[in-house]
Formats: sequence, C-alpha cells, structure tokens
Amino acid sequence: MTMSRRKAISLIGGGTVLAATAATAGFLTTRTPHSALKPWKAAGDYSEPRKFALSYAILAPNPHNRQPWIVDLRQEGKIILLRDPQRNLPMTDPYNRQITIGLGCFLELMSIAATQQGLGVKHDLFPQGEDGPVAISTFTPGAQPDPLFSQVMQRRSCKEPFEDRPVPADLATTLADFATIIDQADPVAALRKLTWDAFMVEAMTPHTMRESVDLMRFGKAEIDANPDGIDLGGPFLETLMLAGQLTREDQLDPSSNGFQQGIEIYRDMLAATPAYAVLTSTTNTRADQIDAGRKWLRLNLMTTRLGLALHPVSQALQEYPEMAAHYNTAHDMLAEPGHTVQMLGRLGFGPKVQQTPRWPLETRIAHG
Repeated sequence: MTMSRRKAISLIGGGTVLAATAATAGFLTTRTPHSALKPWKAAGDYSEPRKFALSYAILAPNPHNRQPWIVDLRQEGKIILLRDPQRNLPMTDPYNRQITIGLGCFLELMSIAATQQGLGVKHDLFPQGEDGPVAISTFTPGAQPDPLFSQVMQRRSCKEPFEDRPVPADLATTLADFATIIDQADPVAALRKLTWDAFMVEAMTPHTMRESVDLMRFGKAEIDANPDGIDLGGPFLETLMLAGQLTREDQLDPSSNGFQQGIEIYRDMLAATPAYAVLTSTTNTRADQIDAGRKWLRLNLMTTRLGLALHPVSQALQEYPEMAAHYNTAHDMLAEPGHTVQMLGRLGFGPKVQQTPRWPLETRIAHG
C-alpha cells in the first residue's frame, strides 16, 4: 500500500527526517512501480474472449494480495481455475477459507467482464472435490452486459481512515441488497472495538505477524520483482526506508518505534469507521466461500458506484487458536447460531487510493 503524507509524517514521529537533497528528490520522483501496475493498463487488450475476461479477473480483491489463481486454457471455450497452494496463508488462514473467497471474487469479475463481449459463464465448482480444480468455467453466447462493469477499473479496497460522516440512509438501503449493513451507533462502536482487539492479536502473535511481514514488499524494486503481497511503496515510504525509519526488522519488533507507529496508524484507521458491511452463510462449504467472494466483489463494485469506500477487516474471522475468542464474539454479534460470517468490511466515504500491483496475466496461465 502506498502511504499518504499524513501517515509518513506520523511514522517519522520525533525522529530524524531525511534531508531532501536534489539527488534524493530526483530519486523519489521515480518510485512508482510501473511494471507492477501494467496489468491495470493491459486490461481488455486481448481479442481472445477468455483472455479478455481474465485480464480483468486478475484485478480482483484477494487476501494479502496473494493472487492465488492459476488458469488452464487448453480446452476450447473453457477456463479451468486452479488454486496455487504456494500462495496460501497457513498462519492466518489455515483452512484456506479466505483464499477461497478471493477465488470467488476472481470468478465473479471474470464473469462480469465476459458479458462485455456478450458471453455468459457457467461455473462448475470443485468438479473433482476440494483437491482438484476450483472451477471449470464454460463460456456461452447470449449474455447482456453487466452494468457493474463500469466500476471495475475504479474499484479499490480503501485502507485509509474514512470521513467523519454517516453513510446516508438511501445508500445503506441500496447496499442492503448486497450485504447486511450495520450503521447504528452502538453496534458500530462494538465492531470498532472488536476489529481493533482482533488486529492486536494478529499483530502481537509472532507467527501471524511474521506471515504478513514476510509478504511485505519494501519499495519499488521489491514491488516490481514480486507484485503480490503487501506493497509498501511511494515517495514518502521510500523516504522512511532511506532514513532507516521503516525496516522489515522493525516490523517484527513490538518495541520498535516503527512498529508502535504502525499500530497507531491502524488504530486511527479502524476508529474512523461509520458503518460496516457483513456477509454470512448458513453453512460453510467451499461453494459457500466462493459465493461469498462473488457477492463481495459485487458489493465492492456497487459501493464504488455510490461513491463509497469498502475495506475488508478480516482478523476476527480468522481461524487459528489465538483468535478463537474474537472469532466467537464476531459470530455471536453478526450471525445466526450455526451460520458463518464470511466477510466483514469497513464502509464509509474514503479518499481515492492507488491501484494495487498485480502479476501479468501471462504468469497466471499454466497451459495455453
């Protein structure tokens, strides 16, 4: 994630600020990871219908930006979707539930894009069981263009504080067709506390925090080389890196100034939340998880259309032992007995944020 000036200044805190010499200033103006952002510009630049749809699908939201999708194109008119096991999150997502939701986002965005060429897509989910393909997707003519496609290139997950104003009732009503919207003061306050407490468990549990830190990409060179994971780039963050104020080692040390300032930034972000969106399911099958991803993608596109911002805050839904108490609290608050909370997200008015790095489509094609 690129960082705002406000965040950069707060991270520097009372420490030494790097002098912006002419050479340094020139260096910092070149810090945009252009290579990692090329897939956004290449979206739609394919005449072959499946690749056209896939060029948009690879822009789908997914946990820790792992981009866990691999596709096989050897069967005419079909896409076989596979999950890349090397992109799992074993510490925070031990049962691959969140990874599967990300694959559902991918399938839905692929389907939406296909309609722009008059094609519908039928998904046969897990045709060989959980250990086989995630889906075999068949393209057929006759679909009408999906109006939500107009929001695909503007869609983001906004990891910033939201404005101090409520979500208007008419917008909340519109979004109620896509998710459960929570905007009353007491439940919102309870969820602010829950999301903060859950974040602190993840941050202060060594093996879960290390999973995130290992996926951090520090600066343009690392982001361009590995355009997945958690991107820490842009002029201000690279200023901190040059000044020694932002290092991978500090992010693993709870006593460091960088770690503590990062905690405060996240606290401020979570506190600046006027409403939440929730997706639940009656059961928790792989098909339910795919369906949750498809619904989340459509919710994200609709919030974009309405001028709102959406940001998943999934820590309390993670299924490792240290998180169990908060997981149970989340389900007590948000779901009927026996149901599963699949997604929880912050909702409000947020700033425009930059695109997230992506691997090129060609690197995600296993065959054909």
